[in-house]
Amino acid sequence: MQDKIHIIMPVKDSLETAEQAIRAIVASDHTLTVYDDYSTEENAARLDALHEELGIAVVHIREHVDHPSPNYRWVLNEAQKACIANANHLVIVESDVIVRQDTIERLQEAVKPTTGMVAAVTVNEEGKVNFPYEYAQKIKTDGVCKKRFSFCCTLLTKAFLKAYSFEQLDPTKNWYDVHISHMSVKMGFENVLQVSNPVLHKPHSSRPWKQLKYTNPLLYYWRKLTQHRDKI
Repeated sequence: MQDKIHIIMPVKDSLETAEQAIRAIVASDHTLTVYDDYSTEENAARLDALHEELGIAVVHIREHVDHPSPNYRWVLNEAQKACIANANHLVIVESDVIVRQDTIERLQEAVKPTTGMVAAVTVNEEGKVNFPYEYAQKIKTDGVCKKRFSFCCTLLTKAFLKAYSFEQLDPTKNWYDVHISHMSVKMGFENVLQVSNPVLHKPHSSRPWKQLKYTNPLLYYWRKLTQHRDKI
């Protein structure tokens, strides 16, 4: 019998892609909690409609905190509390990732007492490994990996969640996947990358300005530095 899991998805607009991501999880027979991170009123209403249709839980962050998006630190802390209270693993699926029918089960199957994180490799629509796992293009088999992980589609084990409090995360940062994956290794856990368990990734669908990283990197880094955006 597999351990219980708690699946979350932070959402910031881009509802066309996010709805695909949500429906894929529901179709794989799992429950889901969506964290609406200051989407527009129209898109927040669409998420409420999906709650009514699909039975997903929707948490509107604006009802709890007045900090502007992104609010990943708050989401992670809320999810960690829920997982510890219920002895669950945490599965994060981002809103630009489409899982397969057996994606979540395969993440669970890889968990061992020494495991900190298990990540599904990301691919594009042609099946080629893409951002943020380009380094895995030459990896042929699933296994322990000490390189940085993303939260695109990742399980954090209940053992790791008990060992490292997300209250320690730097509140001046925006994103924490690289830091947390490094902390898992630093604390003696093993992070497993599943190259045989690909998920479709449509990078930065919710934050299109970040596409500049590929089309105009100079402008991307200028905005990143001068506007204090995308702090990792």
